[in-house]
Amino acid sequence: MPLVHITRRERFSAAHKLFRPEWSDEQNRSVFGKCANPNWHGHNYELWVTVKGEPDPSTGFVVDLSALGRLVQEEVVQHVDHKNMNLDVPFMQGRLTSTENIAIAVWERLEAPVKALGCTLHCVKLKETENNHVEYFGA
Repeated sequence: MPLVHITRRERFSAAHKLFRPEWSDEQNRSVFGKCANPNWHGHNYELWVTVKGEPDPSTGFVVDLSALGRLVQEEVVQHVDHKNMNLDVPFMQGRLTSTENIAIAVWERLEAPVKALGCTLHCVKLKETENNHVEYFGA
């Protein structure tokens, strides 16, 4: 059977601040620029979750996209939407909330539950701004 990749997009809005508490305000501003704003800043994120597998002979589906969407909502979006990533999101505690680290954390949240749907997680793509996005393919 052919291997097919299929992608589901979800959206969320969240605030964060890039800073290292052990650094001075000056060093944080120097490294992270306006992303180190002491009063936080926010983004309207777009999250693409790509899975791969063989289409089911009965349905033609690699995965039921509605089920994948529910999974992404339950495992990720409900925990981050309209939240402060630094303060309100348990799976981001102890991590710098860069787009790269958020994508890695999303992968970690989704890898096993996606397997339970009968396919394999291939890529997590997280778009932070019109000009910046990250793609993570697992370790």
